[in-house]
Amino acid sequence: MSEQTQEQGMSQPRRVVVVGAGMAGVQTAVALREQGFTGTVTLIGAEPHQPYDRPPLSKAVLLGKAEGSAFDVDFESLALELRLGCEALAVRPDAHVLDTSEGPVPYDVLVVATGAEPIRLPGAEGVPGVHLLRTLDDAERLRPVLAEQHDIVVVGAGWIGAEFATAAREAGCAVTVVEAADRPLAGALPAEVAAPMTTWYADSGAELRTHARVERVEPGAVVLDDGSRLPAGAVVVGIGARPATAWLAGSGIALGEQGEVLADDHLRTSVPDVYAVGDCASFPSRRYDERLLVHHWDNALQGPRTVAANIIDLTPAAYDPVPYFWSEQFGRFVQYAGHHTSADATVWRGEPSGPAWTVCWLRGDRLVALLAVGRPRDLAQGRRLIEAGTPMDPRLLADPGRPLKAATA
Repeated sequence: MSEQTQEQGMSQPRRVVVVGAGMAGVQTAVALREQGFTGTVTLIGAEPHQPYDRPPLSKAVLLGKAEGSAFDVDFESLALELRLGCEALAVRPDAHVLDTSEGPVPYDVLVVATGAEPIRLPGAEGVPGVHLLRTLDDAERLRPVLAEQHDIVVVGAGWIGAEFATAAREAGCAVTVVEAADRPLAGALPAEVAAPMTTWYADSGAELRTHARVERVEPGAVVLDDGSRLPAGAVVVGIGARPATAWLAGSGIALGEQGEVLADDHLRTSVPDVYAVGDCASFPSRRYDERLLVHHWDNALQGPRTVAANIIDLTPAAYDPVPYFWSEQFGRFVQYAGHHTSADATVWRGEPSGPAWTVCWLRGDRLVALLAVGRPRDLAQGRRLIEAGTPMDPRLLADPGRPLKAATA
């Protein structure tokens, strides 16, 4: 705690400034009020729009089934000050000042919740018809593309690429997905788990081209490194995201190899009175014995409660969640909980060629992660078993007809 905060003679600071008006930032502001904080809370958002949720952008908003996805939060009644269209430029920790495009903003406590930004395709900047899908403006630019049923090339077969391809096929577009790796979700899942998902593309009428690298993008076409030329009324790039932290350069706030803020197990940064939460921050997990960087909605929902409790000095437990996310793609509901990289055994429940199946990862006799396709009960029970560290019986676990909670050792 800074001298400035200590001099107040109270455990609570007077002014909290939250940078980032996405899920993590908004939930931090709300959690502060819910946990009894009575000082001023200022929420800084770079976009001009009322704060909104991102998952519907690749679904209902994109398909024109919803005009937006604004959070159901009454900012006025919670006495939360919104400064929208205001970009964070730098932090001066010694002075407790945030520099923004609208001028300096003093703080007692600063919360960095700027999320992640999409990685752009080199050489494609400025080419007409090239799109990203991260913001409300991105989704609104893509809506007429889908409505006009253009031929679309999606670069990247990750989560966002699959979700966009799903929406584009639903809209009646011809879709080709190009992926440099040998399978979809190569950066997220092991080969044997991602392999069954390859057929989902063809089943939906989309073409998936793996081992395919983009040589260049031209107006109306994507040229691959093997010389093939794909007609493209529009190109959607989904090749990953990186923490939006470039503005922290020179602040003294420690960053990791991917540019993420290195937070501790209470989401405090290396600088006093500055916290970081959501997609822009990694944290040490005792559960998994490694530092986790989680780019998913649930992390942005859960982390703010820890941040708020720390700010108002409620001495919360260390932040060590079981990561969770979901994806709707090609008519399937895909859910994942945990973190599988430390596993030493894999158990399948059901046939991966079928409509519903689950993969469980074990370390010793403990469940550390699972991926459920069309089996939400497996996910719900498995998540609780991971949290509890319950010993499992792999033989019982392999029976898809047996509830996960009845497969304990």
